[in-house]
Amino acid sequence: MNELVRYLLENMYLDFQASISLEQVRAMLRDDGSREARNLLEKLTQENGVDDMLITLADTLKDYLQQGISNETVKEQLQLYAES
Repeated sequence: MNELVRYLLENMYLDFQASISLEQVRAMLRDDGSREARNLLEKLTQENGVDDMLITLADTLKDYLQQGISNETVKEQLQLYAES
């Protein structure tokens, strides 16, 4: 049973149900004057969209599935993405 659980966790696929555009992200962050929000918007603008961010975020959040994904975890991963 443990081997099966480990296999399933290692091969679980995380995806986002809805699509989101760069314009929607801009609207959501419009009133956020934080450095993190500015960094993320700059990165997304340079990359011409959010596709790479969503793929990277899903991939990095997979590591947190066992312990749980919190708002703070997602925020931390977005900050790391923006700084990469």
